[in-house]
Amino acid sequence: MRGEAGSSEALLAELLRTGHGAAGARAFLSERELDESRLVGLLHLAVPASFLEAVASTPPWSERPRVLGAVCLNPKAPRALAQRLLPVLYWRDLADLATSPRVEGGVRARAEALLRERVAELRLGEKITLARLATPALLRLLLQEADSKIVEAALQNPRLTESDLVGLVQSGLATPALLEAVGLSSRWRSSYAVRLALVLQPRTPAGLALGQLTSLVESDLRRIAGHPGLRPVVREAARRVAAEGRRR
Repeated sequence: MRGEAGSSEALLAELLRTGHGAAGARAFLSERELDESRLVGLLHLAVPASFLEAVASTPPWSERPRVLGAVCLNPKAPRALAQRLLPVLYWRDLADLATSPRVEGGVRARAEALLRERVAELRLGEKITLARLATPALLRLLLQEADSKIVEAALQNPRLTESDLVGLVQSGLATPALLEAVGLSSRWRSSYAVRLALVLQPRTPAGLALGQLTSLVESDLRRIAGHPGLRPVVREAARRVAAEGRRR
């Protein structure tokens, strides 16, 4: 890794000696025998914007999505250039752009929108990987997937907040895979708000809903007991647990 970093720094020094303009950038690309990995490493450094423009318009680099992804991820990439390149990038580069604080807000938003359009085309393993690092908007989409592996990965994403999860559990978009995974999640089953949301969701499996009742306060138990949309068995159990609590 140190050797690669040193090589990238040496390349940057050479690039800067050729000048900061477009002519120097094109000369550097034509005179140096760069492979894709070395160029990507260089693009991770503070290269001039003119070099980013040159890479994006010079074959064969202008046809390499991995290289173009590195161009877009560079904080010096002009917004117009990044926006133009986004549609040809790999999904992983779009995910990195959508979550990078160093990237301009409009570029992040467009990367996220493109990724949302592509989610359905991703393979299972790709969706699982994306679920672990996705933005909140993408998480909401991935938490609606039918495959429990994707949902479980999304539940571990540090960007997922309690309020977002509670809102999804309570909504009509909550899937059986989500409800069951939330009930088993070591991260979320300790959340009172999440446990209550599970009980108040009519589609939560009866066994899972019943298992939450003894951890709820009396006021919420009374609310559950009077909820007309819930299963009778859940409502009756809530009444019983509340009554037992009052007798103690």
